[in-house]
Amino acid sequence: MLIDDIDRQIIASLVEDARRSFSAIGQVVGLSAPAVKRRVDRLVAGGIIRGFTAVVDPDAAGRSVDAFVELHCTGRTTPTDILATVRGIPEVLAAYTITGDADALVHVRTSGTAELEDCLERIRAARIVERTTSVLVLSRLLERSARLGPQPTGGTPAAAGEMGSP
Repeated sequence: MLIDDIDRQIIASLVEDARRSFSAIGQVVGLSAPAVKRRVDRLVAGGIIRGFTAVVDPDAAGRSVDAFVELHCTGRTTPTDILATVRGIPEVLAAYTITGDADALVHVRTSGTAELEDCLERIRAARIVERTTSVLVLSRLLERSARLGPQPTGGTPAAAGEMGSP
């Protein structure tokens, strides 16, 4: 699906604030609210926009411990095998196949070190996992939502999804 600069501006506006009205977006991009809605519907139908979500402060929600876990797998483990292993673990926020010594990188978020240890034990218990290497996050300096194309101008960095100082 091809997208143009107006689509990119609409996406940037929704990434910044998914609750922004079609009318408000239309004022920025020079379209009517119904025209913006049609474009958003097309972007959703085309798979460019996968959904709309609330951004939760992990500290306020009691989920303040982040870890990145390298998975070193046995034999010729496929991405499908890795996904099947981590999909059912609720503390896993994301998993990626990567280059380098490890086979995958898993982002885990827990309420504390005891829950993290339990999560790591469940990951290590999987038949495909030979070993893991973990690093704990000390401070979240920057988190962004996915973006396409040029960044919107104006506004504050916090409004664009950047974290403030810890």
